[in-house]
Amino acid sequence: MKNWLLRTPPADRAPAPPQRWAEDLGISPLLLELLWRRGFADKDAINAFLSARLASLTPPESWPQIPEAARLLAENLLAGKKLAVWGDYDVDGITAATVVLDVLESHGMEARCHIPDRMSEGYGLNIPHVEMLAEQGCDILLTVDCGISDVDAIRRARELGMTVVLTDHHLPPDSLPPAHVIWNPRLHPPENVPCPHLAGVGVVFYLMGAVNQLLAAHTGTRHPMGDCLDMVALGTLADVMPLTGENRVLVRGGLQRMASPSRPGLAALKTVSGIDASAEMTSGQVVFRLAPRINAAGRMGQAQTALRLLREKNHAEATRLAQELDELNTRRRTEEDRIHLEARAQAQALLAGEPRAGLVLYGPDWHPGIIGIVASRIMEEFYRPTIVLCDDQDSLKGSGRSVREFDLYAGLAQMADCMLGFGGHRQAAGVRIAPGNLEKFRAAFETLTEKNLGPSPLDPSLTLEGELTFAQAGDLTFLKELQLLQPFGPGNREPVFASPPLEVRERSFLGRSREHVLLRLTDSASGVTLAAKAWRMAKDLPPSLVSQHIRIAYTPRIDAYNGVPSVDIAIKDWRPA
Repeated sequence: MKNWLLRTPPADRAPAPPQRWAEDLGISPLLLELLWRRGFADKDAINAFLSARLASLTPPESWPQIPEAARLLAENLLAGKKLAVWGDYDVDGITAATVVLDVLESHGMEARCHIPDRMSEGYGLNIPHVEMLAEQGCDILLTVDCGISDVDAIRRARELGMTVVLTDHHLPPDSLPPAHVIWNPRLHPPENVPCPHLAGVGVVFYLMGAVNQLLAAHTGTRHPMGDCLDMVALGTLADVMPLTGENRVLVRGGLQRMASPSRPGLAALKTVSGIDASAEMTSGQVVFRLAPRINAAGRMGQAQTALRLLREKNHAEATRLAQELDELNTRRRTEEDRIHLEARAQAQALLAGEPRAGLVLYGPDWHPGIIGIVASRIMEEFYRPTIVLCDDQDSLKGSGRSVREFDLYAGLAQMADCMLGFGGHRQAAGVRIAPGNLEKFRAAFETLTEKNLGPSPLDPSLTLEGELTFAQAGDLTFLKELQLLQPFGPGNREPVFASPPLEVRERSFLGRSREHVLLRLTDSASGVTLAAKAWRMAKDLPPSLVSQHIRIAYTPRIDAYNGVPSVDIAIKDWRPA
């Protein structure tokens, strides 16, 4: 069971908002209270959040570094110089590269695009392929979603006479690469940037918006930047960026375009993912269905296939490419399951020996493109910062995931002498260590995590918006209001509520695996009975609970099956009443 934390308004805030705001905004007092608890301090802020208008986006020229970067790119392109785009091999990097290529194509300009092979090249820029692009006549190098730490490769590009524009969103190191212009919102204090947590594709979207304006004055055409929002939403959601501020507006606009995709590749990808090509999209469907299939291409060393899919104009070829990605994803899942079983057994053995606040797991033949997913699954199950390592060329490559109470990037910085290199964010990072340093690294990581988190394992926490009766949860009008809060993700989590005491009337299995259960629950106070689904909780909710009273932490939604709306209750946790 998890710790249930009730969300409360900030300490300097009144306990409740003025009720007249609900009438002014056309929402229920219940939704107003929810937004108030989430930190919205005035009526205008609530209105802006709920409307999320594209017109509210900051113009490209108002962002730092963009005017200079856009002018440099436009001048070189109009002078006939050849551009090479260097992107990362994940969804964020591939969608960012797609945006660049789409905009240039509208102006009749071609560009080369290099997505590195994850297995042979690794992450970021490398000198051999920079030299290859120069030999192919590329005069301009534009990095997307990478490059901020690649000092040597950028220096080599400059030596070869290339004009280098670096765009990235990762944390910058102390020494920056010698690019002509660097556009990275994290180079600036957060208060000086309209949205400091853009994804790599978001960074590129604003830059190419400015480039588009400059080129249009000479080419007479203008790329409709709204057509790029599907890629911005896909990359932002896949990279798990906070869905606040401009990110929320971008993703919401992108999801609307993904409902009726103009890209044959996106329509084909929806179809192989089990989604009707013309169906509305949720952030969850993007994260758990579309993104893994694109990521599978990069993880299995075929990122160019994903890029071709997103830019394909022919429906038949798009269908073929989408099926190829689906097959790659199936192979990836099979390999992931094997590695996860081995890593899980290793974690259990380590924890059986002595208490450990952090986990370092190693398998020589584990796939370097899959260890990050496995680290995430291990971290979620054992709720400890976890780093999973494998052999990769002449060193060990690792991918780490962390609990929210521990800053993984800051922690790794304190033990940098144990590694050949590292990079990442607060809750996800990559490391590279010398083969003989595994035990030294493990000991240092365990010491560091215990110092920060204590010797006893933490229990995960669940933030609740408040109590919601089944009479309220069964109100379709209120559930439609909750949909105004979408898209959901980091920084804007789907609301979870606490129930009053409920009687368990029935329990049955969902699906063939017998992992999932369906409960029929009755709210004793109102007499309302609703069906509730508990995914992967069959062992936690035994048959003996029938006729007992429990409380659940749950999310209510509208399920529209064959156009007929009904109430769908998803159980997140439970406890005896």
